Amino acid sequence: MLIIYTDGASLNNPGPMGIGVVVYRDDIVVEELSEYIGVGTNNVAEYTAVIRALETVHGMGELEAHIKSDSQLLVRQLNKEYKVRDQELLMLHKKVEKLCAGLKVTFEHIPREHNKEADKLSKEGAEIGRTK
Repeated sequence: MLIIYTDGASLNNPGPMGIGVVVYRDDIVVEELSEYIGVGTNNVAEYTAVIRALETVHGMGELEAHIKSDSQLLVRQLNKEYKVRDQELLMLHKKVEKLCAGLKVTFEHIPREHNKEADKLSKEGAEIGRTK
């Protein structure tokens, strides 16, 4: 099973967005992603990070993943504890659900201090947008 840490960042919210994803297999980092994804909100960036993580799971041919995020809203929406009311987030939520089909995926909220690597990568991605 893969353990994946995700984070999204938006400078000025809305502003330049970046994502960070760190994928572990057997306590070893097997993939890191840092990407500028355009201009938008922090919540859009958080969802996009999970989408990229799930695309990575598919690309690696894995069937099971545990995704950790410091976004309480994101995790509670993905665990169906909160409803998704925002239309843009609803579209992203549906994309996550499609990517989860056929996989065993769990989502866990973690404290920000336990997500430092993904946080750093997401901010690096967002900074790229600041220079564009």
